Amino acid sequence: MGKRKDNSNKLIPIEQSRRTIRLEKRGSELNQHTVSSRIFGVLGISSIFYCGGIALAGFGTYFFLIWGIMGAASLSVSAVLRSHKLMNAIPRPLKIICAACFWLGLLLLCIIEGLIFTEYHAAGKPNADFCLVLGAQWKADGPSEVLRRRLDKAAAYLLANPNTKVIVSGGQGENEAVSEAAGMREYLIGAGISEDRILMEDQSSNTYENLVFSGELLDKANDSIVIVTNNFHVFRALAIARKQGYVHVEGLAADSLLGMAPNNLLREFLGVIKDFMLTNL
Repeated sequence: MGKRKDNSNKLIPIEQSRRTIRLEKRGSELNQHTVSSRIFGVLGISSIFYCGGIALAGFGTYFFLIWGIMGAASLSVSAVLRSHKLMNAIPRPLKIICAACFWLGLLLLCIIEGLIFTEYHAAGKPNADFCLVLGAQWKADGPSEVLRRRLDKAAAYLLANPNTKVIVSGGQGENEAVSEAAGMREYLIGAGISEDRILMEDQSSNTYENLVFSGELLDKANDSIVIVTNNFHVFRALAIARKQGYVHVEGLAADSLLGMAPNNLLREFLGVIKDFMLTNL
C-alpha cells in the first residue's frame, strides 16, 4: 500500500494568509465603526431633543441652538460611520487626524469641566468688605431666572453680614428696558438691603468688563471681596478677577436649574477657552 500524504503540516500560501489577515482586520474595523455609529446616533438624537426642550421652556439665550447644530453633526458622523463605502473612501491619515482631534477635544472638555466643578459649591467667607454681584439678562418683568438666583444668594449674604457693601454690575443690553445694575439695585432694596449699601456699575456687557469696571469702585489690593454668580460661572469669574489684580477674592455660588446644566456647562467651557485666548484669565 502506498503511503498517505500528511497534509497537517502544510503551510498556507503567503498570498492566502494575507487575504485572511486583511479580512479579519476589516471585520474588526467594521464592528468598531458600527458601535461608534450607534453612539453618535444616540448623541445626535439626544442633542436635538435637548435643543427643542430648551426652546419650548424659553430659558437662556440663543446659545441653545448649538445643541441642534451638534445633533445634526453627530447624525452626519453616524451616517458616515455606517457607510462602508464612505469609510473605505476616506484616506487613513485623515481618519487618524479626525480621531485624534475628537479625543483631544474630549480630554480638554473633561479638564476644563473639572476646573469648573472645583468652584461649583463656593461658599465665600463672611464679613467681606464688598459683595460683587455679576449681571445677567434683565427681562421686561424682572430678572431672568439665572440673575434672580444670584440676587437671592447675594441678599441672603448681605442680610447675614450687615457691614458688607454690595456692587451690582451690568449694563443695558439692546433687549433690556433698564440696565441690569439698576434692576438689580431695586431688587435688593425690595429684599431689605439698605440703599446706602449698594453701589452700581452699569457700563459692562460681559464678565470681563463686570470685573474691570467694578474694580474701579474698590481697592482690589486690600479689600476682601465675595463674587456672587451661578455655580457654573464661579471658576471663570474668579480667574478673571485674579488676573485683574483682585487679591482677597472668593466666590459665592448661587444654584442653577438642573435641566439647564448641560447647556450652562458647555457654554462655560467655550467661555473659558475664549477668555484664555484673549488672555483675560
